[in-house]
Amino acid sequence: MRTVAVVGASLAGLSVARSLRKQGYDGRLVVIGAERHRPYDRPPLSKEFLAGEIDETALTLEAEGEDLGAEWVLGATAVGLDPADRSVRLADGRSVRADGIVVATGAAARTLPGSDGLAGVHVLRTVDDAIALRDDLARGGRLVVIGGGFIGAEVASTAYALGLEVTVVEVAPTPLAGPLGAAMGGVVSSLHLDHGVGLLCGVGVRGLIGGLGAPPGGSRGSVAAVLLEDGRSLPADVVVVGVGARPCVEWLEGSGIALENGVRCDADGSTNVPGVVAVGDCAAWYDPAAGAHRRVEHWTGARERPAAAVAALLSGGTATPEPLRPPYFWSDQYGVRIQFAGYAADADSVAVEEGAAADRSFLAVYRSAGRPVAVLGMNQPRLFTRWRKQLAQHHTSPARSAP
Repeated sequence: MRTVAVVGASLAGLSVARSLRKQGYDGRLVVIGAERHRPYDRPPLSKEFLAGEIDETALTLEAEGEDLGAEWVLGATAVGLDPADRSVRLADGRSVRADGIVVATGAAARTLPGSDGLAGVHVLRTVDDAIALRDDLARGGRLVVIGGGFIGAEVASTAYALGLEVTVVEVAPTPLAGPLGAAMGGVVSSLHLDHGVGLLCGVGVRGLIGGLGAPPGGSRGSVAAVLLEDGRSLPADVVVVGVGARPCVEWLEGSGIALENGVRCDADGSTNVPGVVAVGDCAAWYDPAAGAHRRVEHWTGARERPAAAVAALLSGGTATPEPLRPPYFWSDQYGVRIQFAGYAADADSVAVEEGAAADRSFLAVYRSAGRPVAVLGMNQPRLFTRWRKQLAQHHTSPARSAP
């Protein structure tokens, strides 16, 4: 294999490049990124970076003096893949040919219909998004966060600490019910109420209202309010839309690569096209323990799984992958460290086994037929770490390919 092209230059793409070199690949390595930035860390964007506590230099993921011998093609968006020709087409007309291709194009924040051209309305996915939002939050005022997921909750927490008046709007009856289940989602989202942040649940957003005196040139001016489905109107100087992300795989349509909520992969990242693997937020890997394909949009997945995908790529799919670890993520909100591992949806029960939910310091274990399938900790890092290791022992299987 003389040339490997990695399409995506964030944590997953960088992890692939590192794994390639670590596993002995010494050929040409091309890393293509849609953003103009070198790889950077995303978790701080909604917390320390948004609060102005750290700058861009603190986000860098590359170690000082690290040289992977890669060709970095940045600010270049992939628009097509020709597996027969082994080439990645870029929006600027260039084409990169390679013997092996790694898809690591991640995911993009979903937007709110009708928000185009309205100043003060933000999503948060990239460092440029964070800079724009940070500038608006610095002016203070009223913030409405649409979506009570982890990104929305972290932004709300940061804005509260900056002194803004914050309201979170969530269409579901309970925020975080998807990743944590309704019971624990309710406990974690109560952090908003503990700090006087408004939380409106079970109501959707009808649209956004712009202010008067819109400037010429097509702009609609600045956002003035959020109109809810029940007719209420929430005054807003800044709005953050945190309603999830979509996998960036549209550029693969027509390529022959199987797409199903992202790139459909085996348990080692292999796709249905030989010589093409996928990693990170855009990849739906087969989990043998669960018997299903799942996308894992978490930092640890983007860091850990590329090693298996690289082994599959270099071996032509003959390498035996390590069992997948249960997905893990963390969140910092209002000074509380929240940690979660596993799949809450697989559980038929959940119980607090250490501490007390009312104290916001506890550990809860999710079980299915008595077997642990997930664990949640609030301000219990040591105990959570032990449980996470135990959970991994229950989440193993030698199977590699999807049925």
